[in-house]
Amino acid sequence: MRNRFKALLGLFAGAALCLTSQSVALSGPVDQPQAATRAKVAADPAYKILVFSKTAGFRHSSIDDGISALRDLGAANNFTVDATEDAAAFTPGNLAQYKAVAFLSTTGDVLNGTQQTAFEQYIQGGGGYVGIHAAADTEYDWPFYEGLAGALFHSHPATQSATVEVEDRAHDATAHLGGTWQRTDEWYNYRTNPRTTAHVLAALDESSYSGGTMSGDHPIAWCKDYQGGRAFYTGGGHTDESYSEPAFRRHLLGGVRWAAGMTEADCRPETGYTSLFDGSGTAGWKQAGPGGFTLTDGTLTSHGGLGMLWHSAKEFTGDYSLKLDWRADGDDNSGVFIGFPASDDPWSAVDNGYEIQIDATDEAARTTGAVYGFKSADLPERDAALNPPGEWNTYELRVTGERLEIFLNARKINDFTNTDPVRSLRQGHIGLQNHGDGDSVSFRNIRIKQGGGTQPDPRTGEVKGVNGKCLDVDNAQTADGTKVQIWTCNGSAAQKWTLPGDGTLRALGKCLDISGGATADGTRIQLWTCNGTGAQKWTPQADGTIRNPQSGKCLDASGGTWNDGTAVHLWTCHSGPNQKWTLP
Repeated sequence: MRNRFKALLGLFAGAALCLTSQSVALSGPVDQPQAATRAKVAADPAYKILVFSKTAGFRHSSIDDGISALRDLGAANNFTVDATEDAAAFTPGNLAQYKAVAFLSTTGDVLNGTQQTAFEQYIQGGGGYVGIHAAADTEYDWPFYEGLAGALFHSHPATQSATVEVEDRAHDATAHLGGTWQRTDEWYNYRTNPRTTAHVLAALDESSYSGGTMSGDHPIAWCKDYQGGRAFYTGGGHTDESYSEPAFRRHLLGGVRWAAGMTEADCRPETGYTSLFDGSGTAGWKQAGPGGFTLTDGTLTSHGGLGMLWHSAKEFTGDYSLKLDWRADGDDNSGVFIGFPASDDPWSAVDNGYEIQIDATDEAARTTGAVYGFKSADLPERDAALNPPGEWNTYELRVTGERLEIFLNARKINDFTNTDPVRSLRQGHIGLQNHGDGDSVSFRNIRIKQGGGTQPDPRTGEVKGVNGKCLDVDNAQTADGTKVQIWTCNGSAAQKWTLPGDGTLRALGKCLDISGGATADGTRIQLWTCNGTGAQKWTPQADGTIRNPQSGKCLDASGGTWNDGTAVHLWTCHSGPNQKWTLP
């Protein structure tokens, strides 16, 4: 995905997104935000989406309104809508022109086998999917589609008003909403709960309406990375009136933009986090030094300084994952402090902890994603992950021992190990910096997950090896036995690997596999259907190698020249450069 941050910096420095509610003191009440639309904050490059609305079952009268709404959104936001009910549009050549395909209240079996294969290849090649309402009432006998949609329809009560609880206010589909969203629609119950495989953006409060059957955990909008592509689903959109609601239209726009790769977000499944700041107040937090933060619309916004708002209620020890959402409106400066002792002096955090920087334009070791003064982010990775001023970003700061991994919108951008005996990543407090006059950075949804070195979420990204090249699936093919090689990194789905935590390395929905489970030096490494065998288990080592426990041997780039297309194979571990890999 391209980076729009630097190109748009000047535009947003003077045109920051305005908050509609009045700022209040930290100790005061929090205004309830209005579910309002937000002006387009970035000029996306022109792109096209396909809206598919074929029905083989119930047909929604709102389909025409939905197409019109998407066309209007496209005209205002630089994308073109092609609308069809002809499944013959699902060919590799035709789909290739679209950044995303929206299934608009499709029902029943709408694609034949050949068309299904074409769509699978489109998603695996990095395409986007937007499912709207009855898209979940579609293709019940196609497992790939069920995984893509996230969950399928079970039943629904009568159309009625309900309270939608917005869980993620950083994603472009929900950042414009308040903590709750009251609206009328036909509220689907789903056959399964998507929370374990998708990132939930919003859920229904089942006590606010009649007929919910999901035992109080009722996701209604979500996003997920899926087999190399992006998938967004919203359960709204049954009624004709939905498509004239400004807040719902903006919800759709955000889903389209994310699925099309125009904006970034952390769409990994997220469970087990404890809130440190949920927007309702700042109990447990304390200001150190001058300046401070205003609290409005569930958002903390910095002013003045140099100071720090720190979480005084608890010192965190051991391994943890800290997540928080942040937004800069221009060339603003702030940061997140970790690992510092309790103190009302903000310089104590500077001198004794580590700052993860938020700053548009400073030098490499002092710009966004850097461990301030110690280590720059991987700037190409950072630029690819970073949303521009006016849009929200999500940090994950993952501490394992004295190792700090920094993820921006789910992409790993920094990997730092503390070697200073005076400092420790594993013990200390957490704080937000207010840097000075004119620096305005906002924060939402600060949460933490503690655990003994366990990986909080599946990790997805590039696996980099010798000469900076990436582990690559030949031509993004998905057939069993496809060659795995190294290739110049290009951001494609063929180079996107997931570590789900079960010892496997996965790409395009399949596993990195040792041919025949053999153990001889030179045994072919390939892509294969995941089967749970020892031939598909890989263990990263402290020396940078990736070892197969069954054979005791390592993943190795063959030969000694290591050009594009060099095959990887199994080889006796020797810690040479062709056996060193950097994982996401």
